Amino acid sequence: MLKVNKYNRNLAVDYAIKYALVRNNKYFDYTNIGGNCTNYISQCLFAGAPQMNFSSNGWFYISPANTSISWANVEPFYNFITTNTGIGIFAKESPLSMCEAGDVIQLKFKNKNIFSHALLVTKINAPNPKDIIVCANTRDIKNVPLSYYTYEKMRLIHILGFRTEI
Repeated sequence: MLKVNKYNRNLAVDYAIKYALVRNNKYFDYTNIGGNCTNYISQCLFAGAPQMNFSSNGWFYISPANTSISWANVEPFYNFITTNTGIGIFAKESPLSMCEAGDVIQLKFKNKNIFSHALLVTKINAPNPKDIIVCANTRDIKNVPLSYYTYEKMRLIHILGFRTEI
């Protein structure tokens, strides 16, 4: 049986701000082998939803050699978090009007056929790109407006909570 737990948005945001410009040495840094953005996002979310999913299609990090593809890759992360019905964090793609601090935004850039960058929302003044404040890794940024980026498409991943076994 599973219990639904509240996602602690404040802990996720605090982690995002603390590690936006430096790396947590408990985790491998993927910056030079494709990017660190989703690894960073997973770390932020884990701070606010401390339950990994160790299934074969899950979301987890044990070591650089033992981590799920969804932990550090944009599209697999999206696929896991928006379809997860088991243990761990779960979310849904939502309109920007539902954006809250602690949510994730993924970006698709021009001339790319997939979403390829992820950001954590740290503050929202209004649901528009100039008033949504984000942090990210790879091209490290701390508390800048979403409008800092030039992108073709964006999607909001609204975190709903996380499940644990009872």
